[in-house]
Amino acid sequence: MTETYVQNDQPEGVPPLELTGERTLPDVPEENYWYQRHLAVYQWIATQVAGLTMVDLACGEGYGSAVLAETAADVIGVDANPEAFEHARAKYSSDVLGFRRELVESFKDPRDAIVFLQTIEHIEDPDALLAGFTKVAPVSFISTPNLLTLAPEGAEKSDNPWHIKEYRLEEYRALLEPHFSRVEIHGLSHTGKLRWHEHALSLGWDRFHESLGLTKPFYDWFTPAINTDDFKLSNTNLESALDFIAVCHV
Repeated sequence: MTETYVQNDQPEGVPPLELTGERTLPDVPEENYWYQRHLAVYQWIATQVAGLTMVDLACGEGYGSAVLAETAADVIGVDANPEAFEHARAKYSSDVLGFRRELVESFKDPRDAIVFLQTIEHIEDPDALLAGFTKVAPVSFISTPNLLTLAPEGAEKSDNPWHIKEYRLEEYRALLEPHFSRVEIHGLSHTGKLRWHEHALSLGWDRFHESLGLTKPFYDWFTPAINTDDFKLSNTNLESALDFIAVCHV
């Protein structure tokens, strides 16, 4: 039987969302690793878009749109899912932030920049979508997980049922470069306690904690303690990055 996870401690009048695997959520302790991994990228983008008009396509729960709104002049969060839309609108709307329930393919309003994170792997016709992006904004921030760190060795895709196509680095470049004049790709990787955790796993920590019955107590403590400082972006060692973050200029 699959365990169900629902957001904790939402503001009054805000319907909590259930974790389905299609999108990440804050306020779910067991999901904190993925939430912080996504949040780190939104925070990095927010430092570059001060004063700009933005659209956050496939914004999901809305937390990333709210981060962008801390620096941007105006942010529209767009998501087609009715539950996510109602949640985001109730939780995050402000004078510079609003939400629309709309397919990402149908958004046509001119903006200074597009943000489209961890979603292109869900898209049936990414070329058509990217061609549309070039008509909306002069720059797009587009991210996707690295196939080589997501799927088992030799596999063409992970078992995530929401993903249609997952990309190696050169496949990702080949997808983006025909649509844009310049594409800069950055990689997200572990640092801090997550880097130490990687090292411990390489020494057999997973076998050790399982044999001593420490697995649940350890991860009940470790996972909620992860924060954005445990991730870093750089433009080196891209082939081994967790996620590729592309800054695409028309």
